[in-house]
Order: sequence, then structure tokens, then C-alpha cells
Amino acid sequence: MALDARVLIVAGEDLLAGPLAEGLDRLGWRTVTARSAATAMHALQDLQIEAAVVDAQSLGEEIGPFVARLRTGCWPRRLPVLGLGATDDDLHEGLFDLTLSVGAHPAQVALRLEQLVRTAVSEEEFELRGETFAERGARLDPPPSELDRPLRVLTVGSPAPQFLALSNALQKTEAEVVGAFTAYTAFDYLHEKPFDSVVLWGGDDQADALSIAAGMRRNTRLFHIPTVLYLRSASDLNLSEVFNRGVTDVSAPDTSEHETATRVVSLARAYRRQTSIRQALENARGSGLMDKSTGLFTRDLFAAHLARLTTASRERNRPLSVCVLKVAERPETQRARAGGWLDRAMPQIGSMVSRLVRAEDTAARLAPEVFALALPATPQGQARLVGERIAAVIGCTAFESGPGQAPFVAEFDVGVAQVEGGESAARALERAAEATQQRAAG
Repeated sequence: MALDARVLIVAGEDLLAGPLAEGLDRLGWRTVTARSAATAMHALQDLQIEAAVVDAQSLGEEIGPFVARLRTGCWPRRLPVLGLGATDDDLHEGLFDLTLSVGAHPAQVALRLEQLVRTAVSEEEFELRGETFAERGARLDPPPSELDRPLRVLTVGSPAPQFLALSNALQKTEAEVVGAFTAYTAFDYLHEKPFDSVVLWGGDDQADALSIAAGMRRNTRLFHIPTVLYLRSASDLNLSEVFNRGVTDVSAPDTSEHETATRVVSLARAYRRQTSIRQALENARGSGLMDKSTGLFTRDLFAAHLARLTTASRERNRPLSVCVLKVAERPETQRARAGGWLDRAMPQIGSMVSRLVRAEDTAARLAPEVFALALPATPQGQARLVGERIAAVIGCTAFESGPGQAPFVAEFDVGVAQVEGGESAARALERAAEATQQRAAG
């Protein structure tokens, strides 16, 4: 049993579990497979499982109680459960966080797992952030239910009979369906209204559909909207390439319109849930406790929340990392500091930091030229990538340095530390700060 397994696969047959486990392992999602409920529960107790993939058909009538036990066995860590081959009843009862077909491609599953896990971490963070704010007399408004308004689906393609049948099946699920015949019309709709999923008609040539999916992935606002490629005929598509181009799911020609509609609705609900919790975290900026000029946590608020995060990470058996970004000493930075231009730029830089972090991460300004991040459910290696990405984006921005002077660029020394067992949050932060000094000296 792999000690660093991230995904639990529960399936009675090697025909399903084997290829899926092999594919996910190659993509960085180390797996462990359980053939029975008892084995699955044992794996949850011993490993830092982040998500479960369950073959709903192999468990039959026991699926409901089993999934409930999976979730309870991880509590207070939230466990996303992805169901393969689930029924309509499973979807409507909220048994799974997401449903896909039994033959789902590993690349497809990996992309969904990434979003499901980050949504679970965001929900945990909202709960903890609410407790930290409540201690200071502020209340966070809970995220709205993902079903407070009808799901909105955009269908893109020519009005072929098979595609119209899918639109009718979607309308029977009470989803609001909007049709677009061309890519131009589709992007007009996407920029005018919020959609929860997009269905692309493959027709005789999938090139147009794939170009739309790729275009959505190049737009930060549309990036996470799930897209389903609906095929009219058998195709020699390279599925790995299709999913890497931005397609979320592929519906084969022999899949009924009803099943495809069910999968579209499942993806739409998962996306609505994800956006709701992230918006609720964003709304925390208006609580009155954050720094008004940047939207960052103040130093004292950050210290209190980091202590709570440290306790929660142990209770949930999740990693927690901290990152420190300190303005690097460069000749142009020193000149900007001497002229007072660096001080003028720091609020803008701080605002950029607050916008560049993930919704579930906590960012603060600890000193005039020092920022800190708390990254839940993030090991040290991934935390360094987050910090260096933020530093790289800010390092590409030019700031004013006075009349007749060339703009200056603010670079950062980045230090990262993962909170170790029994270690205080303050000590981990000190280690990250020490790492920035080592980077500066090196």
C-alpha cells in the first residue's frame, strides 16, 4: 500500500480499477485500491487520502451507507467522492460530489479531482475563517446553495436532431438551456451571462468544438466552466489531448441523451458549488477586518488565523505550509526606496498579492516590505511554486520611480516551510523567513 497515496479507488473489478489507477499514478495522483468496504475504511485511517473514486455499480444497494461511512471516517477532513456509473437517484440525493461514466479517462478524472479537492479545502477554510472572524465580532455570510437558482447550460453547435434531443433532455432536468450556433455567438453569451456548463457539438469535425474549449481555457473568467464534447459519430480522438485542450467530459455516440444530460448537470452542480464557496471567501474582504488598501490580512489577524490553521491541519491530517515574500535588495530597488517610490508602490503590490493567491489561501502583510502566505493542504514543494509564481507575476510589473526616471521592478526573495508535527506556526514562519535571507545571501 503506497504510503503517499492521495486517491482511494473502490472497485470490485480490476478491469476498471487497474487502468484508472495506472493512469492516475502517472499523472501524479498516487492511488490505493480497495476491493471491499472494510479495506477502504482501513486505508482512510492510515493514509492522507484526499479524494475517493467509487465504482457505484459494484456496490449496489450498499452504496449510500458506504459513501456516508467514507465521509465520516475522514471527518473533520472533507472527502470529495467521485462516483463512476452512478444512477440518477445518486445524483439527485447528493450522494456524490460528481458523477462520471464508468469508462472515464484518467486525465479526465485527474482534472476533476483537482477541482473537487480544492473545493473541499475551500469549504474547510471558510469554516475556519468564520471562527477567526467571529472572535473579532465579524460575521461571514455563508455561501448560497448551489441550487438557489436554475442551472444554466450553454449548448454550442448546429441544430442537428441528436443535439436537439440533448437540449430537450437538459430542459427536463429544469436547467435553463441557451443555444448558440457559432463560436462567435457562444463567446458573446459567455461574456454576457454566467453559465454553469457548456456542451459542444462534435458533429462531423471536432476541430471547432476543441477550439472553443481551448479558447475558454485561455480566459481566466471562463477557465473553470466545465465543457462537454458531445459526439455524433465514432471518432479516433486522442482523449488525453482532448482533455488537455480543455474538454471536461466526452459523450460517446452510443451514450443516451438522458445519461449525457445527467453528466452535464452533475458537472454544472459541482462548478456552482465551487464558485459559491470561493465567492464567499472573496466576500471576506468586506468584513472590515482586512487591510482596506490591499485586501490582505493584518498582521495580528494573520497570526490568529495561522494558529487556528495549524491546529486544524493536525485534526484533518492535511499538510500546511507557509511562504514569506520579502522585497529583494537590488540597486534599482534601493534607488526606488531612497526616493520614496517603493513605499508608494507597496499598496499596489500588496493588492496584487491578495488577488494572485488562491481563494482558500491566506495572505498578509507582516512588515512594510514583507508578505506572508498560509497555504492549507499544500506540501512544501507546491507551496514554493505558489510563492515563486506570485513573485514572477509581480516581477513583470513596472512601477513609477519619478519624473525622468525609468520605472523600477520589485523582485522578491521567497522562503517556504511546511509546518512539522508538534511545531508551532510561529516557528514555521520563522523558518520561512530565514529561508528568504538564505536566498538573498546566495
